[in-house]
Amino acid sequence: MSAPFDVTVRPVWAAEAVFYRSRRQETKMPKLKTKSGVKKRFKITATGKVKHGVVGKRHRLISHNAKYIRSNRGTKVLSDADTKTVKKWAPYGL
Repeated sequence: MSAPFDVTVRPVWAAEAVFYRSRRQETKMPKLKTKSGVKKRFKITATGKVKHGVVGKRHRLISHNAKYIRSNRGTKVLSDADTKTVKKWAPYGL
């Protein structure tokens, strides 16, 4: 007896290849996003430390003395405890 419709038979290895190919694409891990605020505010040095801009230098500088303004020039290195958090927010570095 013949089937009422035509059935094409694929070799077993071809069916397995299609199954594994589609399965491999589904199980790929999603990419992690870097927090946009971290990209703007921090830089990672060659030794792995995290640099950040000094706070308190935007406005109302008349009320601060000259030593305070001078000592807060440039950038500072973040503490070790905060460095761990910032590195989690930037999984692939900056």
